[in-house]
Amino acid sequence: MSQTVAPPIPSLVPETAPFSDEQRAWLNGFFAGLVSLDGAGVTALSPEQSAALMPGAVNEFGDSDSGEAPWHDQAMPLAERMTLAEGKPLRRKMMAAMAQQDCGQCGYNCEDYSNLIVTKKEERLNLCVPGGKETTRMLKSLYEELGKAPAPAAKAAATPAVPVSATPTRDNPATGKFLARTRLNRAGSEKITWHIDIDLAGSDIDYTVGDSFGIFPTNDPALVDAVIRALDAPADFPIGGRTLRAVLIDSVSLAPAPDMLFQLYSYLTGGARRQKAKALAAGEDPDGDAATLDVLAAIEKFPGIRPDPEAFIEALDPLQPRLYSISSSPRTNPGRVSLTVDTVRYRIAKRDRLGVASTFLGERVRENAPLKIYVQKAHAFGLPADPKTPIIMIGPGTGVAPFRAFLHERMATRAKGRNWLFFGHQRSATDFFYEDEFAGMKAKGVLTRLSLAWSRDGAEKFYVQDRMREVGRDLWSWLTDGAHVYVCGDAKRMAKDVERALVDIVAQHGARSTDQAIAFVAELKKQGRYQQDVY
Repeated sequence: MSQTVAPPIPSLVPETAPFSDEQRAWLNGFFAGLVSLDGAGVTALSPEQSAALMPGAVNEFGDSDSGEAPWHDQAMPLAERMTLAEGKPLRRKMMAAMAQQDCGQCGYNCEDYSNLIVTKKEERLNLCVPGGKETTRMLKSLYEELGKAPAPAAKAAATPAVPVSATPTRDNPATGKFLARTRLNRAGSEKITWHIDIDLAGSDIDYTVGDSFGIFPTNDPALVDAVIRALDAPADFPIGGRTLRAVLIDSVSLAPAPDMLFQLYSYLTGGARRQKAKALAAGEDPDGDAATLDVLAAIEKFPGIRPDPEAFIEALDPLQPRLYSISSSPRTNPGRVSLTVDTVRYRIAKRDRLGVASTFLGERVRENAPLKIYVQKAHAFGLPADPKTPIIMIGPGTGVAPFRAFLHERMATRAKGRNWLFFGHQRSATDFFYEDEFAGMKAKGVLTRLSLAWSRDGAEKFYVQDRMREVGRDLWSWLTDGAHVYVCGDAKRMAKDVERALVDIVAQHGARSTDQAIAFVAELKKQGRYQQDVY
């Protein structure tokens, strides 16, 4: 009787992988059983992949972190994110301190920014605009730990440096030209929203739909003059070869007041006022108004104190660029870029507060004026590679911006995929952005479906997530046909509400439990079929 000899287990772990013979044999057997090998179609793991799978394996940063980031949720409070990052390497704690939006305003995504800080290839700790003072404080605290930590492993030296490129970037902006602004709201609207056109001629800038556009704004001259009066300093006081007023116009942020400014005041006063300044510098809120203190309000909070203008400027944060979703396609708008911008204006303590970039673009910059500009490439937000793939776009308010770009792109390329847009705002009569355009796209068959939600037209507020639930069966049908889902807009409320609605739709129409529906949406994200551009 002949004896059947089992075929040898093929080697999945290469000889160059950093394991002993015993470890290699065990891993080969483990992987063979895991994938039920039949000897066909097997791809060996690279040494790096093999090493990463071993417990305690060290990555290029000299730690064994798996790369999972359970804190990567823009709606999660900072304290909760930091709790989830406890016990993790310092670079991962720094990532948890970021705003988790991967918005690119710092010039990176959250993970890359934190990695570059730890490897000391990026020294600026205040670049996370959406994270604000809360993130900056936490990063400064964690950075103090960096000096106490042991030197990183030699492998960390392999981390690539920030590339130097002739392409315009945040640190190497180009010059464009402001062309025009057109009001998108009709009379009677509670909002002021602008369609902005910018000339890219001679800037060497190109972009793809889904990218964001960086603008370097200037501060409101009226606010600058009010700050100078409150300082009781001459506007032409010399600061680094420029005047105080010029530096306040284009170089430093005037909102919110940074911790360093309160530290400066604590050095210049005494008694109860010194204690108050120290408390504010430490992130405390002695008078219950810390969240409303811009630079002018901070000066007014400590009347009679007159810091040296140069020391005052050094205590302020640099004026950061602002990013906007691009609302045009280079195929239909060559040499130009369009933005959709809400003017931010609100009142605190009898004084109007202005959004720096939104009022700069909507009110102050003049036609043909030069602008410092750049494009922030999208990290994971763009049209599917297959033009036949259906897409579902959910963008209330100015969140419609990238989807106007998507539709222009699909129209120009004659993409065969179906397109469904969910748009919402306050009132249909005054806030239906690009109404005529979308009607034309529907007539041409480019826009397959348009679902609208108006929060102030009825007795009860009605939002895009409510409309999604109403048409949930059809939405589920599109998902089963392979549709990609895109969400753009508010990160704290809308994006979460939309995701919750999608989970409910999957559970109801896909006959799944809530846990299974959550897992289904999570899988959509992993596959790149659920993408967000939120802020």
